Amino acid sequence: MDLIILVVLMLVVVFFFKSFDSFVYFMAIVDIFLRIISFITFEFGHYIPDIAAFFKTYIPANIPSIIDTYSTGIFNTMLMIGYVIVFILFECYAVKYFFKKKRR
Repeated sequence: MDLIILVVLMLVVVFFFKSFDSFVYFMAIVDIFLRIISFITFEFGHYIPDIAAFFKTYIPANIPSIIDTYSTGIFNTMLMIGYVIVFILFECYAVKYFFKKKRR
């Protein structure tokens, strides 16, 4: 189910924004959000075990965990390479934005 939600959200972003950089930013935002939720669940889950159990059951830890759940073999490797390329592009966009802001 998490894969379907992620793919639908990616299609919505591509359809409405119609730019590749919006897709890259979306992927980074989703992955960072999932990692933050995962960290909070891991660190503070013993204080509120019901909510932690819900998050562990229904919310994936990150995008690579979604990829690993639904694919194997060479297809998994290709998706992970694509994921890494998207994050390299995100890093380039972030550095470019940082230096553009720094000069003003």
